[in-house]
Order: sequence, then structure tokens, then C-alpha cells
Amino acid sequence: MQKSQSVATPAVLAILQVQQDRLFVRIYEDNVAGKLDDGRFAMMSKNYTEEQKNLKTEVKGLQQRIHEQEQQAENIEQFVQRVKKNGTLTELTPYALRELAKAVYVEAPNKSSGKRRQKVHIEYDLVGYIPVDELLKEEQA
Repeated sequence: MQKSQSVATPAVLAILQVQQDRLFVRIYEDNVAGKLDDGRFAMMSKNYTEEQKNLKTEVKGLQQRIHEQEQQAENIEQFVQRVKKNGTLTELTPYALRELAKAVYVEAPNKSSGKRRQKVHIEYDLVGYIPVDELLKEEQA
């Protein structure tokens, strides 16, 4: 069986596994009935085993990706709820900081332009780091 270029779902892969099982039973029956020689059956059996192993690995990988994406969607929803709850903030209070931020990183001061500048990176709870450029783009849109 050739690998498809499109993304398959675990359900589609499970259907493929069932179809392969049926085909394998057919070639086994053909081998027993003498319609298929032992060498050809051995080759097809080996190919079937490899394909089944690949499909099972792919199913596990897809299930993991689905779980991660569901978790990410849930985290984003929780973060949005926290932002809405704190939507009227005019200054960063300790409570809001604990509620929204996981970590705050402050870089060493840069005085090369004659003015003291420091970059601050905020890693938000549940969603991670969002570059300031992205936040500004959204605000201007």
C-alpha cells in the first residue's frame, strides 16, 4: 500500500488496518489452496507486517498530536477567560501578574544608543511566549 500525501485521521488508518487484515486473510487462504506459492506468500506477509507496524506507529503519532492540540486549545480558552476577567487593568498588579504570567525575563541594559534600554520578555501562563511585535500588530488591526 502506498503512503498518501494527505493527512490521515486515526479513524481512516484504523479502516486501512481492517482492510489489510482482510487482504492478508485472502492471501493466506490462496496460499493454503495452492493458488499462491510459498515464496510469494512470505514476501507479501513480510510487507503486510511492515505496513501494519507503520500504520500503528502513525495512529499513535496522530493520536498524540490530536491530544496536544486539544490541550493547547483548552489552555488558550482558559487564558482568554483570565484576560477577560482582568480586561480593565490599567497597571500590572501583583495579582494580575500571578494570574497571567508564568515568568518575566529582563535582559541586561543596552546603553549603546546613548539611552538605557532593556528588553522584557513575558512568558504567559498556559500559552507561552508571545512576541511583542505580534501583540502590537493585533492591537493596530
